[in-house]
Amino acid sequence: MTPRTPALAARGLLDEAAQLLRLARFGLGRGGRDTRRPSPVPENPRFASARAAVARIPDGAVVAVSGLGAQQRASVLYRALRESFLETGHPRGLTLVNVGGHGSRGLLAGTLDELAVDGLCARLVTSHFETFHGFLALAARGRCELQCLPLGVLARLYAGQARGETSLVSEVGLGSFLDPRTGRGSAVGRRSRETLVRAARGGLRYRLPPIDVALFNLPAADRRGNLYAKRAATTGDALEIARAAKRNGGSVIANVGLVVDPGHGRVFLPARSVDAIVVDPDTEQAPGFSHRAPWLALTAGRRSAVGRALGRVRAAQRLGELTGGLARRTPLDEALLRLAAATLAAEVRRGARVAIGTGLPEQLPRVVFEHGGLRDFCFLVESGAIGGLPLSGVYFGASVGPEEIVSPAELFRRVERRLDAACLGALEVDARGDVNVSRRGRGARGFVGPGGFMDFTAAARTIVFVSHWMRGGRIDLAGAEVRLRRLGTPKFVARVGEVTFDAARALRAGKRVLYVTPIGVLRLTARGLELAAVMPGVDVRRDVLRAAPGARIRLPASGEVPVVPRAVVTGEGFSPRPTGRS
Repeated sequence: MTPRTPALAARGLLDEAAQLLRLARFGLGRGGRDTRRPSPVPENPRFASARAAVARIPDGAVVAVSGLGAQQRASVLYRALRESFLETGHPRGLTLVNVGGHGSRGLLAGTLDELAVDGLCARLVTSHFETFHGFLALAARGRCELQCLPLGVLARLYAGQARGETSLVSEVGLGSFLDPRTGRGSAVGRRSRETLVRAARGGLRYRLPPIDVALFNLPAADRRGNLYAKRAATTGDALEIARAAKRNGGSVIANVGLVVDPGHGRVFLPARSVDAIVVDPDTEQAPGFSHRAPWLALTAGRRSAVGRALGRVRAAQRLGELTGGLARRTPLDEALLRLAAATLAAEVRRGARVAIGTGLPEQLPRVVFEHGGLRDFCFLVESGAIGGLPLSGVYFGASVGPEEIVSPAELFRRVERRLDAACLGALEVDARGDVNVSRRGRGARGFVGPGGFMDFTAAARTIVFVSHWMRGGRIDLAGAEVRLRRLGTPKFVARVGEVTFDAARALRAGKRVLYVTPIGVLRLTARGLELAAVMPGVDVRRDVLRAAPGARIRLPASGEVPVVPRAVVTGEGFSPRPTGRS
């Protein structure tokens, strides 16, 4: 790990303090947007106030919104839609489509949860529901229909509509809860009466209602109405949903932060493809940063001080922990992440393309960077950032110094061609090796959704799941050893509550599948789960076999279980350099 000098440490603390203030200002100020702010380009009728722009949206429209997590929020448009409905009752009965995670767990205004108003939206189609607290509450009362599609499938359906295609056949989701032969299909909750997926030869046939309106946030527009993506942290699905809406005879509404001169850069979307442009100077490039003063480290082709960027991310993590939106990371989590990095490095070659999922895996690239291995991997995330250092928490979806920023549709097109490994989370794992990441509990409120999980597991040659060993209980670090002090509820069980990953299908496809936990590493075999390595200090029979009896974990044929190197636990001398086969 690179040592920090006192000067660097002091600068890091100042950066973190400044970032906390920036995030607080943006978070607290999100409710005060002026949706009737007049156009700064009165000579061009494409420019309009937010309220005038959303007046173009008819009742019952299918509205596709670009953005993932906290990235690319077109907050002024969400606020204008809400205000319009509360004041006039229109537009109403909308179908809202978004690739996922574009809410705020009920903690902030300015997210897509602004539209979780009874009567405004009749249906939400997305891949990841956990941050959409308002919509989940509506669905629990039977006031909103929820439909779940895998993130990569949804992104490619956008691209298909732009080409005039109405459906997509894919192997993604086979054997899961989405497969009508093994599960319920795409419907979530008691109001959902139809499914957007059915069985087909060679896979599952997915469909999406025709997009009528595209909404998105981009950095800038010139006075002619051309749109630019220069200095964007993500561009999301903006291009695909705009083309789909226009092909379907609908409208394209863009929210930008800047008005620039023609020739500002490569035109991302020409004026002829845009119906309304709303200029809001506080439009975000990323959480806490406007397009007027962007965080340049997040833009493609920039070589940046990663350490300084991580200081800003740590500040956001602390704020998330204080507000209850993010889990607190512990020294045991750091040891777990080093074990995940070591496991991944043993499976892949230098330069491997590795997809990073949400949850614990979000932190893995940071651990790899801190131990000098970032240049040995090409990390990518479902938003479309390729290379560089993927960020975590509220910045998940953005990367520091990415090589490229492409749309999710383009990312998953490339992933289908080659994905060496995926590092993903797990809520439950069972004796067959099946994984549940999509459901925490009963009903609509207990549903999470898969995000890009299914797309990545379908494509990856090697899959490394990272999970806590149990819920509750207590596991500590004692020097270079792991100690299970008190048992909790096992996460490795006899049968998962919902199948998001079909282990038998993965085995038949020749994939290598591993499960990394604080007690050690398990490997998927034809016999089920086999203990491949244990952390120092772990008692195999007491802490593994007896602690998770339902999972029926087996020992190696020799009966001897390798012990994880001390460096993984302590971090001293740890190096995550790839040495594997793929």
